[in-house]
Parts: sequence; structure tokens; C-alpha cells
Amino acid sequence: MQRIVVPGEKIHDTQIRIDNTITDRNGTYSCILGYFDDERKVLTPLEGLWNPRPGDTVIGVVEEDRGTTLTINLNAPYKGLALTKFLEAEISANDIIVANVKVLEKGGTIVLLKPTPLRGGKLMSIKPSRIPRIIGKNSTMIKQITDATATSVIIGLNGLIWMKGGDIDLATQAILKVGEEAHTTGLTERIKTMLEQGRNNKVQ
Repeated sequence: MQRIVVPGEKIHDTQIRIDNTITDRNGTYSCILGYFDDERKVLTPLEGLWNPRPGDTVIGVVEEDRGTTLTINLNAPYKGLALTKFLEAEISANDIIVANVKVLEKGGTIVLLKPTPLRGGKLMSIKPSRIPRIIGKNSTMIKQITDATATSVIIGLNGLIWMKGGDIDLATQAILKVGEEAHTTGLTERIKTMLEQGRNNKVQ
């Protein structure tokens, strides 16, 4: 059963480890406005910005090549920074890249590791709070989408998603639907039906 919870509301009588919560000896409390799934013990934010953490996979667009550093637009209140001396591939301004967060420095600059260019394809943006639902438990949701559409998909936790090949239009529709209905039940089955219908329409 899913229910709306508000900041400070107790969501469980025991201490459980969930993002966007705090615990004490009396239980676990929500720090955000969101939906809590009692059965799955999952708290899904209704809104919210991406909170950078070391190791996060992100996607961005290179804004400027300063010679020794690249500045990268991460579609967030933070700027990305990568040192060119550690690049393993040629990257230029306007390139789309995928990288990992090393650290968030004071002033809101994120140092990135291992930036890799993503050539061609399509870039789309979605609310970062919807990303966990798009990935799904054990990556089941995104695997369902990529298997059905034969589209390569890389997801940035900052809300940017890169796609290439296969039926990109159908993959885009499915991802947008997950984003819009992330808080609802039975979503996996509805996406499965949508993908099957989309493929059947292509065949006809």
C-alpha cells in the first residue's frame, strides 16, 4: 500500500535504512514530501533536486574547454569540472559526456571522474526524483524498456538520460510515462502493455 507522507511523519515503527529519512529509537521518519510504499519499504519523492554523492553516475554537456579543465553543464544548480590531463578520449565543447562524481566542493562545483563522450543519440531531461522509478528495483523497469525497444539507454542520476539506436521514440514515451506515473501502483504492467502495443503497431 502506498501513502503520501510529509516531512517529520513516522513511516515505520523500527529503524530502517532509506534515503531521505531519519531514525531514532522510536522508528523511521520522512524528511520529504513523497509516497511511501509500506510493502516494498520505498520512499519516492514527489519533487526535489538531485543531491550529489561520490560515485553517482551523471550525464552532462561540455560548456567550455579551458585547456586544463572542462566545465560541464549538469542540468543542476551545480557545475561540473573535469581535468583534461586524466581524459581517456578526446572531448570538446558541446559534447555529451557520462562521468562519475568524485566530490562536491564548496561553492557548488562537482569534480568528475572518467568523463566519456556519448556520440550521437538523443538527450532527454526528467525530474531527478523520478530517476529511481525509471531504473526500477534491480534495474527491472529500465531493462524492460531497453529489451522491448532495442535502445541503448544511459541514465544520469542528475535527471539527464541518453538514448541511441532501436526504437527511440517508443523508449522515450515509456520513460516519460514512468516519470509521470512514478507514484502509482501497477505501473510495471502498464509499461509492459504499452511497449507490447507499440511494437505491434510497428509491425502492422
